[in-house]
Amino acid sequence: MHSARKWITVALGVTLATVASPAAQAKPEPVDVQLLSITDFHGYITPQNNVADGTIKDPSGTNLVVGGAPYLATHLAKLREGHENTVTFSAGDNFSGWPTEVSFHADEPTIEFLNKIKLDFTTVGNHELDRSLEFLRDHMGKGQCFGEIGVDSCFTDSDGRRFHGADFEISTANITRKGETRPVLKPYVIKYFRGIPVGFINLTTPTTVGGSTSYQPSLDNLPLVETANHYVDVLKRRGVKAIVVNVHEGGTTKDDLYDRCVNPSGPVIDFAKQVSPEVDAIVTGHWHAPFNCMVPDPDGNPRPVVEAAYHGKLINEINLKLDPRTRDVIRSATTSVNHPVTRDVVPDPAMVHLVDYWNAKKNETYAKPYGTITGDLTRTRDATGQSTLGNTVADAEYADSQRTPGGQADLAMVAVAPAKGSNSLRGDLLFAKGANPADSDGTVLMGESWAAWGYANPVLTVTVKGSQLEQALEQQWQTQANGTVKFAPLAVSKNVRFSFDATRPVGDRINPADVIINGQPLDTGKDYRLAALAYTLLGADGYAAFAGYTDAVRGNRDYEAMREYLRQGTVTPPALDRAVPLS
Repeated sequence: MHSARKWITVALGVTLATVASPAAQAKPEPVDVQLLSITDFHGYITPQNNVADGTIKDPSGTNLVVGGAPYLATHLAKLREGHENTVTFSAGDNFSGWPTEVSFHADEPTIEFLNKIKLDFTTVGNHELDRSLEFLRDHMGKGQCFGEIGVDSCFTDSDGRRFHGADFEISTANITRKGETRPVLKPYVIKYFRGIPVGFINLTTPTTVGGSTSYQPSLDNLPLVETANHYVDVLKRRGVKAIVVNVHEGGTTKDDLYDRCVNPSGPVIDFAKQVSPEVDAIVTGHWHAPFNCMVPDPDGNPRPVVEAAYHGKLINEINLKLDPRTRDVIRSATTSVNHPVTRDVVPDPAMVHLVDYWNAKKNETYAKPYGTITGDLTRTRDATGQSTLGNTVADAEYADSQRTPGGQADLAMVAVAPAKGSNSLRGDLLFAKGANPADSDGTVLMGESWAAWGYANPVLTVTVKGSQLEQALEQQWQTQANGTVKFAPLAVSKNVRFSFDATRPVGDRINPADVIINGQPLDTGKDYRLAALAYTLLGADGYAAFAGYTDAVRGNRDYEAMREYLRQGTVTPPALDRAVPLS
């Protein structure tokens, strides 16, 4: 019996010695995780050849030729080589851009591209909401069709298949329904690497809901820092300690060299200095800036804050090391670099096909007939500031409001020569057939309409006082710093007439009695429903009179408003009789 106990003691001693041996106590190797991100792609699948869209400055200040889906795909594939744990995501504004091969086709080509490069998720940028939440969630996210298939949505893609929506997650933690706190989309994404979770909190710039293209009166923005900190706590309760914030918000540095950080500033830098120290890295976009920074958190510990420019010029790579014991990021071992998407690599053949396909499709779509006109609709203004295109656009805005539930404007206005900012009237619609083989006298092609008016801005119908309408008409004449007077005319819809006296002082050229709306003089104390582009109502055109409007209802974007107006029947150039000089 004694010998048996001795054997057990010896055996246990050996076992304990083995457990306590240096080999068994060795520190486990960190788990490497590669984060690859792009931002503000805006549908630029086609390589661009201009300086603004197709180059970026290297550390010496030399312009590198960069960008394009075929090269972006190749660089991503090369960066992923040798990485077992890698995730690819976007910091927002993937679409709602300006290349016509994409915008003609409801931004579906961009989704096809992002699916092909195996994007894992994206945050919502402001431009993701240029149409509506439903468009983003149901069409872009789930592939639900709207309008006429193959004309409005659900085009056939470069593989011959109908659009099916995103294969990646679309996420934001701080966009909610008006007056609510629950986000309209999934607030975060969790990815696992060798069993260790990494949480990605996705956020959207608070300028989204009131932005000129993304204006969404039925939605709210929650504040960034408070929202991020809330979801840090949520993730921690779920056992997630490695946390990344992917936020579409602006920042910049003193220079525009892509892999440097000189005097960083902007909302996202302020955010980085305030948000929870539990956040290990911050990826951002929105201001189209290239930078690679290390910004101290509130505890003074540096963490990466990065932005990969825009239009597919850069790919940011952050490499995290996860401690298997703490399941957290080893912050001191984190590295980050911005990689230029140079064109000195072999372009991805599938992406070359994708780009060629959509550019050919663009030419087909451009040539589709939209409507007919009986004469030229041009931007040429007479002495009163009126033009046949300007008056037509005002009528198109008015008609759009009548079709919009809750719209039904009393009148419409359009800036035909804005006091500042960009002009939405961008081209003429001519009666004579153009060079396109599909054109004929009086026919308006889709591409012609698209090029004549608009920059993807929504028509809003808002409530203003009659005094604001009088003030807006007065602001057609604005005294400049050098003492000269700039004439910035506003076109009005066909149910409005007004007279003005240009010999009187600036600010006193309109008599309310000489402004006739639906046959009645303007009542300065009365509420009116006004239709105009969001850009104009927000003051971006230089007319401050509309400030304080209420009860905004969003209609169609300018492109769709013009299309529907042309579809209603043949359009005749309107008479230039809506503004009449008294002297």
